[in-house]
Amino acid sequence: MTLALPTTEETDPFCLPPLAAAALLHDAPWQRFAVIGDSLSLGTCDPSPGYTTLGWSDRVADVLRRVNPALAYLNTGQIGTTTAETLRHQSDPLREFAPDLLYLPCPANDIVRRTPDYDEIERNQRDMYRMASATGAELMTFTLGKAYVVPVFPDWTDRVRRINDLTRAIARDYDAIVIDMWDHPIHDRPNLLSADRLHFSASGQAVLATEAIKQLAHRLAATGARTVEDGPRPSAY
Repeated sequence: MTLALPTTEETDPFCLPPLAAAALLHDAPWQRFAVIGDSLSLGTCDPSPGYTTLGWSDRVADVLRRVNPALAYLNTGQIGTTTAETLRHQSDPLREFAPDLLYLPCPANDIVRRTPDYDEIERNQRDMYRMASATGAELMTFTLGKAYVVPVFPDWTDRVRRINDLTRAIARDYDAIVIDMWDHPIHDRPNLLSADRLHFSASGQAVLATEAIKQLAHRLAATGARTVEDGPRPSAY
């Protein structure tokens, strides 16, 4: 039996090299990229051998800067932040920054409680999207993956499924880009998580960045397809 060799950033089948990623976004119009929310937004991670220790959001910003060197980038993510706290503490700097591309968090920390109040979670999440849409930015978000586990809650998988369903529904209402990580094959990797068993390691962050870039490229392609059918490209960005 031949054992598979450990992947590196160069050999990982789920990663794009920076130049290839930039090629996918060669016509990206975004000039001001903002990220708000929690530790997933921040890109919290432990190192992985063979991978640069960078979170997904910093990686995406780096690729966008290869396309537009003047790109402005703001990340106000804080570890442990709930949706309500994101609204309370990160809305003002976000509005001041005036992004044209904006990442919104999936409410992972909202369900880390004895009995989550899903009605309240939905209200807060909708308030966040309402605030974000007022900036006029292109919106994007992740769903949570299977590797995000809190064993003290026996119903944890159901909680994550429910919050992912809610995120998909609200994102759809606001035409936000959804990077869906629930069933991604990366979850089969034994070295995916950091020591805290919650956050992706650097190898996982590299895959998150690639998935985000692919979905941004899909949005650009869809906008281009509409341009061909409907006339001149709109200046919605």
